[in-house]
Amino acid sequence: MDTQQEQSSKESISIVVPVYNSMESLPELVHRLEALFTSWRWRGEIVLVNDGSRDASWTVITELAAANPHVRGINLLRNYGQHNALLCGIRAASNAVIVTMDDDLQHPPEEIPKLVDSIRAGADVVYGAPDKQQHGMWRDLASWLTKLALQGSMGYAAARHVSAFRAFRGYLREAFRAYAGPFVSIDVLLTWATTRFAAVTVRQEPRRTGVSNYTFRKLVVHALNMMTGFSTWPLQVASLSGFAFTLFGFVVLGYVLGRYVLQGGSVPGFSFLASVIAIFSGAQMFALGIIGEYLARVHFRSMDRPSYAIREAVGTFETDAEGCEQRAGASRS
Repeated sequence: MDTQQEQSSKESISIVVPVYNSMESLPELVHRLEALFTSWRWRGEIVLVNDGSRDASWTVITELAAANPHVRGINLLRNYGQHNALLCGIRAASNAVIVTMDDDLQHPPEEIPKLVDSIRAGADVVYGAPDKQQHGMWRDLASWLTKLALQGSMGYAAARHVSAFRAFRGYLREAFRAYAGPFVSIDVLLTWATTRFAAVTVRQEPRRTGVSNYTFRKLVVHALNMMTGFSTWPLQVASLSGFAFTLFGFVVLGYVLGRYVLQGGSVPGFSFLASVIAIFSGAQMFALGIIGEYLARVHFRSMDRPSYAIREAVGTFETDAEGCEQRAGASRS
């Protein structure tokens, strides 16, 4: 352990935590992270990004930043979403290794050394895969859809371990420094920088207070945003569907002509005609819907909507937090 700690003492770690209605868990989270820094002799910072909380989370963050020199706080103008808040915190982080985690203490800070060790072993991005899932059926289904959407960019082996508990090398953010847009997926953005992904099994603790803010609907929307915002495979599916239904149309035409030649009559029945029309109309609407989703993404990008905007920041940031301040005109205290 002493040898590991001597090696770890050279590490500089930034912990980025998106905060939403977590005033009760933040003091303990910061206390445990501070104990971790002391135990492993890390040079670290804790970046807490308040994503439009409706409780007193920002007040708690302000108090923690005033009492602890390692805590920095960023207060967003409104709720932009977990990944948007993470992007802001990642851009403001200053250290060589960046760790992202939830604010509800389900990700034990004591498991972070496992992620750091994997980074030291050569990986660029490491996910903390929970030893057991503690979600319901619908949440698990939505998580599966999200990971399915990521497979095209990350590959199956990496995508199935995707988690909000992740660590990566700080310089990877250079690959998406100029990214701007309302739809953000940190995992997809990381694929722009590297293909060296890894995963380690970590302990996951039960949620102590409140309920998850990620509902089934939000996760499904997030998966759809990833599929249409960062990938072209839905368009490829639409093209393949069009090709398949064209072949089906030729088969139907062959059946109609063959029946006419062999039996001397047309295909009887309204049901047959209505079914064929419904099938082809559905395929056309499916393709148009996918194209419409992409047009909507282009429309939103043309509006130049920011990923986030900052109301204020507290604590002493070692970097200029360039990506944040350019979008916000943040004030520091």
